[in-house]
Amino acid sequence: MTARPAPAPPFPGAAAGVMVPRPFVVTEVRRDTRDTRTVRLTADDEPLAFAPGQFTMLSRFGVGEVPISISGDPAGPEVLEHTIRDVGGVTRSLAGAAVGDVLGVRGPFGHGWDVADGRGGDLVIVAGGIGLAPLRPAVLAVCADRASYGRVSLLYGARTPEDLLFETELRAWAREHAIDVAVTVDAGGHGWRGRVGVVTELVARARFDGARTLALLCGPEVMMRFTARALLDRGVAPDRLRLSMERNMQCGVGLCGHCQLRELFLCVDGPVLSHDRLAPLLTRAEL
Repeated sequence: MTARPAPAPPFPGAAAGVMVPRPFVVTEVRRDTRDTRTVRLTADDEPLAFAPGQFTMLSRFGVGEVPISISGDPAGPEVLEHTIRDVGGVTRSLAGAAVGDVLGVRGPFGHGWDVADGRGGDLVIVAGGIGLAPLRPAVLAVCADRASYGRVSLLYGARTPEDLLFETELRAWAREHAIDVAVTVDAGGHGWRGRVGVVTELVARARFDGARTLALLCGPEVMMRFTARALLDRGVAPDRLRLSMERNMQCGVGLCGHCQLRELFLCVDGPVLSHDRLAPLLTRAEL
């Protein structure tokens, strides 16, 4: 009697158990801003290897699960870092985790920045607000291989000086790794001596050769749309311009459909996508 073949998994990755959260223990919690914390996690078993730009589905047992981009160092996967802004019930619970708490982790999911594609040329990294967190692994990867890149510019905008992330690292990246860091805020307030204005204004001042540049963008969609136009005007090719799109991801494997953007499922086709794929969608309301 011929044995029947095993049934195919009902969705990508099902055989690997990607729908089952792995327990990770909170080993450190750092306050970044008034509403943002970076949580460091470790697993009892295997570390979670990841590529810059990927995300996990992070859960607080009994509360819920949300997609959070990984903000740690890809060269040190034994420590998993997530930078979490308190914007709702689940993120409030995650950001409020204490050392010793156990969180659930599924993933990693999605396509990342593929930052190594920029070797041999210039690199422009543009972040708005919490968008610097998903880009931090890419910056760390570049710092570890700095000689392989030409000019590297990091353009970062936030609402106020109090909302700036990773300020100590921003200074270290500029000082120790020859990264041109430019920071601006929407409203400076008393005592602010830096730039005031939108992050798109920094593109005109940045030094890079558009014809040999890879550009990475993460932030509010309206910010990315206008920044992308400024970079295209500087000669960056659409397929060398990458944006991280955020939608309401709930499964991570393209099953539930919550993150659908026309023909794309951002949890599997993204979250990082090139501008030439996104251009027809960026100007469409409520897709």
